[in-house]
Order: sequence, then C-alpha cells, then structure tokens
Amino acid sequence: MTDLAADKLPTTTSPAAKVETPLRRFISAFCESKLALFGLVLVIIIAIAAVLAPWLAPQNPYDIAKLDIFDSKMPPGSASSDGTLTYWLGTDGQARDMLSAIMYGLRVSLLVGAVSVVAALAIGTMVGLVAAYFGGRVDAFLMRCVDIQLSFPAILVALILLAVLGQGVDKVLYALIAVQWAYFARAARAAALVEREKEYIEAARCLALPQRRILWRHLLPNCLPPLIVIATVEIAHAIALEATLSFLGLGVPVTEPSLGKLIANGFEFLMAGKYWIALFPGVALAIALIGINLVGDHLRDILNPRNAR
Repeated sequence: MTDLAADKLPTTTSPAAKVETPLRRFISAFCESKLALFGLVLVIIIAIAAVLAPWLAPQNPYDIAKLDIFDSKMPPGSASSDGTLTYWLGTDGQARDMLSAIMYGLRVSLLVGAVSVVAALAIGTMVGLVAAYFGGRVDAFLMRCVDIQLSFPAILVALILLAVLGQGVDKVLYALIAVQWAYFARAARAAALVEREKEYIEAARCLALPQRRILWRHLLPNCLPPLIVIATVEIAHAIALEATLSFLGLGVPVTEPSLGKLIANGFEFLMAGKYWIALFPGVALAIALIGINLVGDHLRDILNPRNAR
C-alpha cells in the first residue's frame, strides 16, 4: 500500500529546473537551424585561423628573408626548393605560401570588417536615438543627412574617400565607417520611434530623469536587438567591400596582407594557368562571407518578434 500511495503522489521538480533563462532560450533557438550551426562553425574556423596565424601558418609570407624566389608560382602540393616546407596551396608570384598568406589575409579582412562595423554602429545608433527622441528640427536635420548619405552607392563613396585619403588599413576603416553609419542610424531611429511611446519611457519622463539617462539606460537597450542583426550582416558587407577596394588597388597597400589584395595579385596569372593564386583566396573570402551571413540570417529570425513561434 505504501508503494502504491507513493506512486500516486505528484512528483515535484525543483524551481531551478523549470526556470529557462533568456540565454538558454537563445541557444536552443539558435541550435534549431543546422545551417546556422554550420555557419557558426565556419566563422569559428576562420576566426581561429586568423587569430592564431603567427603560430599556425607554415610561413610568415611577409618576411622577405624567409622567401625564396625559386619557389614562386609553384602548384599546390609542391615541396620547397630546400625540402623543408610543403606548399599545400601552392605559392604566388612572390614565392609566398598561399596557405600562410590566406591566414594572414584573414586577420586584416576580419579586423577591418569588425572594427568598422562596431564604430559605425556606435555613431549610427547615437544619431538615430537622438533623432527619434528629440524629433522636430533635430530629427529632420539628422535624417536629411542620412538620406544624402544613402542616396550614393557605398562603393562610390568609399572610392572617392580612398582616392583622397590614400591607401592604408586606417584609411579603409575611415571609408567603411563613412559608408555604413547611415544604415544603423536609420534602423536605430525606426526602433526608437516605437519605444519612445511606451509606458516605461513616459514614466521616466514623469520622474524627471535626465535625458541622457533615458536615452542610454532605457531607450538604447530596447533598440539593440535589430541593430545587432544588422551589424552581423554588415560585417560580411564590410569584408566584401574591403576586398573589392583592395582588388581595385585603392584598399590596403601591397605590403599589407588582405584577401582582396591576394585575389588581385593572382588575377594576372589566371590566363597563364596559375589558377591557385587567385582561386584559394577567393574561396577563403567566400567561406567567410557565407558563414557570417548564415549566422546573421538566423539571428534575424530569432530576434524578430514577427517570426516568433
């Protein structure tokens, strides 16, 4: 009898087992998509290859003392002239190991993409929040500036700026920030216009809280989810734009590693049958863009309330 009574008793679970934190919900929602997980794996691989390039790369491709001109334009799988190194992806016209050059090029491409997007996100978010919160002439003036910026193609603005500023990683960063901040300003304003009419903003105004505190402590956190999604996608856009500018000869100089510069260096050898010099940097660029876009697309689906199930 006691056993039967014990079986009929309702089982109780600990409160901690029932609690599902937002982080756990986000992780479970993200893991539902195999494409997103595949993209995340690609991003992790290229990030590790870029960060650990000085230790993982077989060669420092930008150390002239370690290059042998007799090893130039060697096909994939060839051994170096001294027999100490295998060029798994071949070498380019300067006898640089393509695998090492790609790993070093990923460092610059990812750095330029991430830093430019973070800076553009900060500037654009500030402009959008100020425009939406104060409205009136402030909103009209700031949004006209955004409209003027968005009316020109991004590649055209970047080309003009780099033609004036010159080559260099810092110059590319300035150009990318200048062409990206308007996207974040438009998105931040749209989100802030919805949030500023809600009760918690009205309550903060009634309590006579400083406007700076209302903007950054109350309004900003609730406008971040769509901006994070846009930032993820814009990293891929910034990497592709930097590669385009470097390919055209207006991005990073020849002495700096970049995927776009590597593709440009190999383009002249395509007709001679040296396909690997441009092919493998292009494949690395495509893998980076695909991985970032897959992660960004699924983040958009997760953080968009209209897509919530």
